Amino acid sequence: MIDLLPVLVPLPVLLPLIGAGIALILSKHTRAQNIVSIAILVAVMAIATIMLFGVDAHGPQVVAIGGWQPPAGIVLVADRLSSLMLIVSSLVTLCVLVYALSQDANDDSNETPISVFNPSYLVLCAGIANSFLAGDLFNLYVGFEMFLVASYVLLTLGATAERIRAGVTYVIISLVSSVIFLAAIGIIYAACGTVNMAQMSERISDLPADVQMILHVLLLLGFGIKAAIFPLSFWLPDSYPTAPAPVTAVFAGLLTKVGIYAIIRTETLLFAESSLRVPLLIAAGLTMLVGIFGAIAQSEIKRIVSFTLVSHIGYMLFGVAMGTSVGLSAAIYYTVHHIIVQTALFLAIGLVEMRGGSTSTRSLGGLMVLSPVITIIFFIPALNLSGIPPFSGFIGKVALFLAGFDDHAWLPTVLIVAGTVTSLLTLYVIGRTFNLAFWRDPADVEEPNEDLVEEFTERKKTLLAGKKWKSQIGVPPAMVAATSVVVIASIVLTLAAEPLWDMSNRAAENLSTPIDYVTNVLGGDER
Repeated sequence: MIDLLPVLVPLPVLLPLIGAGIALILSKHTRAQNIVSIAILVAVMAIATIMLFGVDAHGPQVVAIGGWQPPAGIVLVADRLSSLMLIVSSLVTLCVLVYALSQDANDDSNETPISVFNPSYLVLCAGIANSFLAGDLFNLYVGFEMFLVASYVLLTLGATAERIRAGVTYVIISLVSSVIFLAAIGIIYAACGTVNMAQMSERISDLPADVQMILHVLLLLGFGIKAAIFPLSFWLPDSYPTAPAPVTAVFAGLLTKVGIYAIIRTETLLFAESSLRVPLLIAAGLTMLVGIFGAIAQSEIKRIVSFTLVSHIGYMLFGVAMGTSVGLSAAIYYTVHHIIVQTALFLAIGLVEMRGGSTSTRSLGGLMVLSPVITIIFFIPALNLSGIPPFSGFIGKVALFLAGFDDHAWLPTVLIVAGTVTSLLTLYVIGRTFNLAFWRDPADVEEPNEDLVEEFTERKKTLLAGKKWKSQIGVPPAMVAATSVVVIASIVLTLAAEPLWDMSNRAAENLSTPIDYVTNVLGGDER
């Protein structure tokens, strides 16, 4: 296996790009295009699984692209963290693709044409994989641009006025982030003579303190916008909810986490002795609280969950900002948890929208009676997001809080309080949403849907009369199956909490000793 591993490392990037080209050629052959797209992502998930077990047993794998050795050449590096992110992202992207293709087959409006969706989606998958595997900052920038360009297309599918308006905001913010990141790369190259992260980790400490600070702040600004960290998060709740449900799901599940991944990688490898721990902790606390207060003020379920997405980014930043191995372990565990749960929630919301005709709590009601299956599919990840024991959300938050207590400082203790308040408010928001959309009579809503009211009344009469009611899910079975797989994965995170926590610990230990990463990439010739 160890000889095979270096061959596998580039494939999560290369295969989706090849698949995107084939999908374009097959644009007039929908069935063949779908088969190719699904086969590519199944292969990527299998490769990611092999890589995770391989690097866990044999250590990081480094591949020099084109045979040009680092630091001059571009390298892809697969270690425990990047491989773990790859396998989680491959599972999510595969399930979302199946969901999207099933939705498109059932959608008469043709808002998500497969001929455009599949190639763009595969390029997005390649960009995400490249970001996780990048061994130098410029290749990380290339990965960002790959998935951002694809996301512009996906966000505006259907070309409705609302989506175009949200897309313009998203594009402008993304371009600002990219310009900041590119400027940081230029200054880093001028100061260090390299953009290879392993070599930078050896040279950056020799720079004057003020130069280090400038570089550090620029990178955090660039990554903070992508990760939606307060006060750089204002764009997200207005951009994500307008996209088609599968696009929103993959954006919420993965794109912000790529920003968190980049922060984890640079904070541990380049700025291990950071002087910005306090500002990062403050930003983490404000992200938690501002995000959840924003969620409380919403009536659209998509916007509610988008604001909770922002608030829970604060938990991950909390773990990273502490700068301890335990904090990093908790942040990694919580990141994996949040990718799965957030994706499951947005897919479930897509089912709610298809079944109820809306995602507004002013229009929805009675879904618990009308569609028990969708109710369960929504309810499980919603509880998990709220941190109800024994779900993985509870485990991740407890791990973060214990890491905060181990720090023996007042600011992490304040963040533990902020995190507890955020968790309780999340439970309140989720409970209120469930009560309004699923529990109450649809005739009691502010903007009643006559079809829902009629169906609810008929079913209620049937149940009270003791007669059997033929179950009607009301959405394509493949969409339910794809969402159910992600929901089951969220349950597995709880059942397999110990091995996942052990993997997170080992990944955090690698991050806490960057010399191992440097040695593997540069072969001992650091400078």
